[in-house]
Amino acid sequence: MTTTDDVLDHHLTAFGEQDLEEIMVDYTDESVIVTNMGTFRGLEEIEGLFENLFAEFSQEGTTIDMQQETVEDEFAYIVWVAESPENVYEFATDTFYVPEETILFQTFAGHISPKD
Repeated sequence: MTTTDDVLDHHLTAFGEQDLEEIMVDYTDESVIVTNMGTFRGLEEIEGLFENLFAEFSQEGTTIDMQQETVEDEFAYIVWVAESPENVYEFATDTFYVPEETILFQTFAGHISPKD
């Protein structure tokens, strides 16, 4: 049985490797991601979100620093900061609901400042 820790570890590794196919393993057609940029439902919309994120975070000079990882039962919470050639993520957080072996619901919020 896959635990919330396992799913979070897989998700963070796939994101770090910018592996779209692997990150999509963490979601199903019933999955929902709510962000300040919109709500993404199902595999097609979630894949489009990650394609855009990977386009930004795969650029040379991009840094990501994990500040906090907390897992409690079916929930995971992370806090991170990042900088890409386009934006500074001064504070960013994701919360994941993992009732079985995939992420059913995720939220993202962040203070993002575009670079001039």
